[in-house]
Amino acid sequence: MYSHIMVGATDISASKTFYDAVLGTLGHPEGNMDDKGRCFWFTPTGIFSITPPVNGEPATGANGGTIGFAAASPAEADAWHAAGLANGGTTLEDPPGERPGSGLYLAYLRDPSGNKICALHRLG
Repeated sequence: MYSHIMVGATDISASKTFYDAVLGTLGHPEGNMDDKGRCFWFTPTGIFSITPPVNGEPATGANGGTIGFAAASPAEADAWHAAGLANGGTTLEDPPGERPGSGLYLAYLRDPSGNKICALHRLG
C-alpha cells in the first residue's frame, strides 16, 4: 500500500544518527543523504526518509500519528528500543512488551524531532 514515508527532522544529523541506529537493528543499511539535505533508507518494499521541513519551520511530530517498523522478534524490538534510547530517542507509553490479548509485541519511541515510532512484532 505504501511506497514511502517521509517525516520532518529539525536536526538532520541527529535524526540520521538515530535512524541509522534503530533501523540498523532491523537489518537495514545506513541512510543515504541527497543534495537537498534529505536522508533515505531504501528497502525492497518501500522507502523511509527524513527531511528538513520545506517551509523552514521546525519539524513537529504528527499529533496522533505513529510510524511502525516490523521487527522479526521481541529481542529485535528490544534492541531497536535500546538503540533509539542510546541515540537521542525518548521512550513513551508502556515499556516494550506484549500487549495482553493483542498478539503483538510493541516498543515505542519518539525520535529527536518528536515523531512517534514503534517496533512491532506479531506473536505466534
